[in-house]
Amino acid sequence: MSGTMTYSSDEVNFLVYRYLQESGFQHSAYTFGIESHISQSNIDGALVPPAALLSIIQKGLQYTEAEISVGENGQEQRPSESLSLIDAVLPDFVANRQNQLNTQRNNSNPTGPAITNGEEGKEGTPPNPPESMEVDASIEIPQSKATKLIGHESEVFICAWNPVKDFLASGSGDSTSRIWDMTDSTKKDPKDLQIVLRHCISKGGTEVPSNKDVTSLDWNNNGSFLATGSYDGYARIWTSDGSLKSTLGQHKGPIFALKWNKRGNYILSAGVDKTTIIWDAASGQCEQQFSFHSAPALDVDWQSNTCFASCSTDQHIHVCKLHSDKPVKSFEGHTNEVNAIKWDPQGLLLASCSDDMTLKIWSLDKDNCVHDLQAHNKEIYTIKWSPTGPETSNPNMNLVLASASFDSTVRLWDVDRGECLNTLTRHTEPVYSVAFSPDGKFLASGSFDKCVHIWSARTGQLVHSYKGTGGIFEVCWNSRGDKVGASASDGSVFVLDLRKL
Repeated sequence: MSGTMTYSSDEVNFLVYRYLQESGFQHSAYTFGIESHISQSNIDGALVPPAALLSIIQKGLQYTEAEISVGENGQEQRPSESLSLIDAVLPDFVANRQNQLNTQRNNSNPTGPAITNGEEGKEGTPPNPPESMEVDASIEIPQSKATKLIGHESEVFICAWNPVKDFLASGSGDSTSRIWDMTDSTKKDPKDLQIVLRHCISKGGTEVPSNKDVTSLDWNNNGSFLATGSYDGYARIWTSDGSLKSTLGQHKGPIFALKWNKRGNYILSAGVDKTTIIWDAASGQCEQQFSFHSAPALDVDWQSNTCFASCSTDQHIHVCKLHSDKPVKSFEGHTNEVNAIKWDPQGLLLASCSDDMTLKIWSLDKDNCVHDLQAHNKEIYTIKWSPTGPETSNPNMNLVLASASFDSTVRLWDVDRGECLNTLTRHTEPVYSVAFSPDGKFLASGSFDKCVHIWSARTGQLVHSYKGTGGIFEVCWNSRGDKVGASASDGSVFVLDLRKL
């Protein structure tokens, strides 16, 4: 080589920052970004491909292995075991591995390679491969039943179907949301399918792209408006045809979660500034700001049209009500940050999941949790209730809670008894999203193993499976339950058509 390539600290910091985002550690990424002054660098994040840091590390490992495997005479002999990441940065280990290979070369046939007749010698026999997790070909969803939507220029963190028509909204690290029109199957060009919602900020009197991730989005109950939350600190309200209606600017820092109430007159948001805000959807004004958390607020969920719960990295959960100056109820018990909270369909039970690997069920008439469910062995990222039981459209089916964990499993729970009904184990990487079909009969799950699995909610059996091209951040069902949308780390969005499967 004619020279040595050097990397600026800004470049290294940005790759680490992006890796934290892609791994789901949104608040850790934010803190790292602030401390390393990411916003002051001149790096255009939209141009950096997903998994860039991992790609560079993998190439570095391959280069180190290549260096070791080539002897002084140019003869190559691959080691029987791959280097681990830590092994590759230990000079003594690398030197010892190279010496071992040189000794093997000297003891083998000097005029020929170590492999003859297409078979490896005993020393070169690779270890047994891990147990296969391949799914039965009969349940694989064919490519003809999947529509891949190309347009985003960075990872797509979230997606959600319009509750009335087949419009799929997505939010990405490229500082845009997109509305994909899936009602007309004759449209083939992705440009004909998408409306691009560019998230801009005012700079020098002109509107410029914010260059910040879109972290959250939610349709109102009748599908007429879409609300989005962004790392630029603003919430926005858009019409279903992509026009910007309002910009909501009270938060001081990234917004992590955002939800419409059922009536559609208020929007609720949670931010890194430790606060939650109720917004008047018609005026775009802040109706009330709640400052009860001592650390970033990660998730919110409405119990009624004026009452909601919030959770935080401070390990606390607060139940608050509009026009009340203190929480209606506060729950303590988690020993690590609380990632997500969800009220059951009746608004009687609140489920929470945490990095402490537990799932807890709370009731407003009790100070301590009703159930402390401990079965996962890594962080629980998200939870979802089934749309079943009293006061739902499926009243004759039992209520079930699903939890998705970084331990690569999904669990289905009977909350009345506090028991795990089924453990779904076909994923091989962290599971970021789960979603029940509208009739409650099926559960979709999305994992960083690039797979979307569809399970029977009753038996826990795998019914359908599809492997995409990037790690799955989000899965969602359309209102009829015949299409599943998914968003991925490689910038892709895809729709699975389950009709006639």
